[in-house]
Amino acid sequence: MKKLIYIIAFTAVLSSCTKTEKVDVQALNKEFVNAWNDRSSDKLTDMLAEDVDFVQGEVHYSGKSEVSDKWVRETLGTIDNLDLNTISTGADNEMAYEAGTFSVDVLPAGPDQPYGEGEGNFMLLWKKDKEGNWKLSYAQLEDLPVKVKMR
Repeated sequence: MKKLIYIIAFTAVLSSCTKTEKVDVQALNKEFVNAWNDRSSDKLTDMLAEDVDFVQGEVHYSGKSEVSDKWVRETLGTIDNLDLNTISTGADNEMAYEAGTFSVDVLPAGPDQPYGEGEGNFMLLWKKDKEGNWKLSYAQLEDLPVKVKMR
């Protein structure tokens, strides 16, 4: 009888373990980049976690509203052709990150201004929210100085 109880307990433990799949973080970032290049501020804002943090040099924005207003909306119209080059990536069933380098075309600030080329390093961290949706939780950018783009 004691052996039967152990077998039932062992079976219950095994059956309670569910296999969870890791998220494809590259697909999340591709969706983010596509939304950025399509200038879809609503889609980008929807991808942000409520407690998202954005860090770029000395600049730090916290919370979905501030990050959406001061990073997404203010920057969206100033750059074009965002491209990510992945160097490091990792994921489990609750968190995923990707880090590497980025490049963008910097749009002219005025009619007589030149186009620019921007590049730098990035790290994007995604977490699941309470409903099980993946949301951008942390973004960090390290920019190099913008160069004039030769046309």
